[in-house]
Amino acid sequence: MQRVLVIDDEPQIRSLLRLILERYGFEVEEASDGMEGIKIYRQNPVDLIISDLIMPNKDGIGMIIELKKEFPDVKIIAMSGGGLNKPEGYLEGAKKLGAQRTLTKPIDRDELLRAAKDMLN
Repeated sequence: MQRVLVIDDEPQIRSLLRLILERYGFEVEEASDGMEGIKIYRQNPVDLIISDLIMPNKDGIGMIIELKKEFPDVKIIAMSGGGLNKPEGYLEGAKKLGAQRTLTKPIDRDELLRAAKDMLN
């Protein structure tokens, strides 16, 4: 079973993504910010990370930079609904730093599953 780490500071989003991914056969772990996500990944690497970009403590951009330095082959899908700017700006930055795919919130179930399956095949 392929393992996915969902990182988002909003518990409802983590729960929704877990529900969708588990329904389609993925094993899901959760983290509430980039720091917790990095800790989980270092202890037991997953096959794919799906992470929000705007979070407290360590945001998704900082998490991408840190993990890509340590684990260049880590697979990351970045997601954002924007903050002070439109989500495209954050997502473009994430892609330049190493996220292989990006998704705009609110997340479309089919787009999420297609991206996850593409990244893991």
